[in-house]
Amino acid sequence: MGQVNMSQFRITSPLRLRTDLHLTRKIWHISTGLAGLVAYKKSGISVDNVAYILLAFAVAAFLFEFLRLRNPKVNQVAMLLMKPVMRESERNSVSGLPFYALGVSLALFFFPERIAILAILFLIFADPIASFFGILYGRDKILPNKSLQGTIAAFSVCYLATIVYGLIYVGPSTHLLVFAILAGIIGAISEMCSQFVDDNLCIPVVSGLGLYLVNFIVPLF
Repeated sequence: MGQVNMSQFRITSPLRLRTDLHLTRKIWHISTGLAGLVAYKKSGISVDNVAYILLAFAVAAFLFEFLRLRNPKVNQVAMLLMKPVMRESERNSVSGLPFYALGVSLALFFFPERIAILAILFLIFADPIASFFGILYGRDKILPNKSLQGTIAAFSVCYLATIVYGLIYVGPSTHLLVFAILAGIIGAISEMCSQFVDDNLCIPVVSGLGLYLVNFIVPLF
């Protein structure tokens, strides 16, 4: 057999930009995150072991990204396979996948399980939904890539996620209501921080730290 001509694998149409709605990426982000949480709950594996597994996966993913970015042929194949969920900016820079695994693993390492899971839920839902509303309705800019409308969406999602999560684990209470408002603010701030650090890393870590501190002021979990 002759050598494979890698030019046949080139992506002829452009990848999506950060300013595109990119619904496929958002659905992928939410579905894979939820699938991971369900698998964790069903597996019976300890939280520490899950954190180590995700950390190992993150290291492997970073190594692959290094290889991909230094080897055009590997990059072409990776872009072809992952085109539906990749952005144009990730063609020549590290993708969000290793940051996602790293952010989740660090949340599980550093924070109590219930706080960590809530912070991960913020990542799963607030990130893509804030982006959705920011792209469609974000007329009032707070930061170059952040709008008031997207930030309000992030607050709302984190607030509602905390209410539902709290009702499941601790039941209705005034504490839950106050905690959820503060959690919504923390979630919105952590989403804004993604202006400076990859959102898949900063949302679970920053919101996890904020939730951990709030839990001392308004004990809930």
